[in-house]
Amino acid sequence: MSRKGNCWADLGFCHNAPTESFWGRLKTASLYGRTFATRKEAMDAVLDWMVFYNHRRLHSTLGYGSPMQYENRWHAAQPKKAA
Repeated sequence: MSRKGNCWADLGFCHNAPTESFWGRLKTASLYGRTFATRKEAMDAVLDWMVFYNHRRLHSTLGYGSPMQYENRWHAAQPKKAA
């Protein structure tokens, strides 16, 4: 969780704003208004949306790349350390 004064967490009811935003988007985009016949069907819908969210969704603050593209670029830019 977070410490006092952290603007991403000091919301009173929510201690992790980015995570809460993620779950809110998931519910709105993939789950609300849908009925699933089985638990597996619901789980598959969640996993499909998470793959989209992390691998295909473009985000303007990430240079119009996906979160995974951004993370891969970040890792590639890190200096390599000798073992």
